[in-house]
Amino acid sequence: QVQLVESGGGLVQTGGSLRLSCAASGRTFSTYAMGWFRQAPGKEREFVAVITWSGDSTYYADSVKGRFTISRDSAKNTVYLQMNRLKPEDSAVYYCAQGNGRYYNIRGRDYGMDYWGKGTLVTVSS
Repeated sequence: QVQLVESGGGLVQTGGSLRLSCAASGRTFSTYAMGWFRQAPGKEREFVAVITWSGDSTYYADSVKGRFTISRDSAKNTVYLQMNRLKPEDSAVYYCAQGNGRYYNIRGRDYGMDYWGKGTLVTVSS
């Protein structure tokens, strides 16, 4: 049974930084792509970033490109989202996701993600 547990959310001022973590269990972490999505109040869930099983390829939403970095540590079964230069519009519940294979699919539903965590709240104050 796949379990994804996010942590690291909180309240931060505009321009600040946060690092989200997602601990995965239930499958061989190192053989699956991982991703981050977010959902703001009253809005649909949106894509943030994905990373391949090996970590050698990543893909970002235009809104976060250059500010956010996704990475993974297979020794710790953990994927990270480093968020810098945060803006109020980044406020949302951030969800970790695990893919159905080694690679993400930018044309697929949810970029090929199959499993979801329960989310961690990020609030950026202006």
